[in-house]
Amino acid sequence: MQDAETELPDAPEKPVPEQEKGSSFTGFLIKLAVIVLLLRTLVFSPFSIPSESMAPRLMIGDYLVVAKWSYGYSRFSIPFSPPVGDWTLLQRLPKRGDVVVFKAPPSQRQDYIKRVIGLPGDLIKVENGQVFLNGSVIPKRRIADYLEPLTPNSACAKVDAYRFRETATDGSVRCRYPRFEETLPGGRKYQVLDTEDRRFPKQDGVNPDFTGVYAVPQGHIFLMGDNRDNSSDSRYPAIEGGGIGIVPQRNLIGRAIFTAFSTDGTAEWIKPWTWFSAARWSRTGEGF
Repeated sequence: MQDAETELPDAPEKPVPEQEKGSSFTGFLIKLAVIVLLLRTLVFSPFSIPSESMAPRLMIGDYLVVAKWSYGYSRFSIPFSPPVGDWTLLQRLPKRGDVVVFKAPPSQRQDYIKRVIGLPGDLIKVENGQVFLNGSVIPKRRIADYLEPLTPNSACAKVDAYRFRETATDGSVRCRYPRFEETLPGGRKYQVLDTEDRRFPKQDGVNPDFTGVYAVPQGHIFLMGDNRDNSSDSRYPAIEGGGIGIVPQRNLIGRAIFTAFSTDGTAEWIKPWTWFSAARWSRTGEGF
């Protein structure tokens, strides 16, 4: 006779110490933070629009995705711009017409977004609201007015812009702005607003519609907002909270590639259904 096999009871599982569980979770969080940091430094980064200086292409409440690899890397590519030296890596010039995010001079603390108009060696001036590039005018053609429904995120929601409001035939209130199309050398087109309200008639001694000639030095770029009468840009000297001057190329963070989401400002946290009704769905996925 063969002896019957004796089944041994399973050994009880040894409980994992709470300290080991905690260290494992901490390790996971550290790895996750490193991955997010690398993605935001090297690949993509989010950016929100707080002002109307780039209207009509960008509206208050737009959320963008910015490509970090477009112009190379510097310490400004790293979140919070740590003071790790004045270096650049794989640096490349933007193209005229690119919409770029950068650290604004003079403090290099705030993220701004503007359109590239001038590159190193270019001569720029503005005469009667018309931009001249290297002695030739950038063609500017009047097109249909820019119309925007009045919401908390509308440019004309501000008291000093009430004059741009109008009541439509259906009784709704909207903003109306004169809109133009500019065409850069090479054929790249974009839209600008020119309200002719001289909102900054003599900011820092500069009239934005009648300027002198700006010579763009090597390693720098000349940037302007599409909302020409409501943009503190390279037409003004670099002053904290004011103009930005001609911006060093190393200050570039990345190129705007598409609008990920947009809200008109009517959403309320305690009313989840408004998160959907406030969305400007037609702007989602809009590229540059």
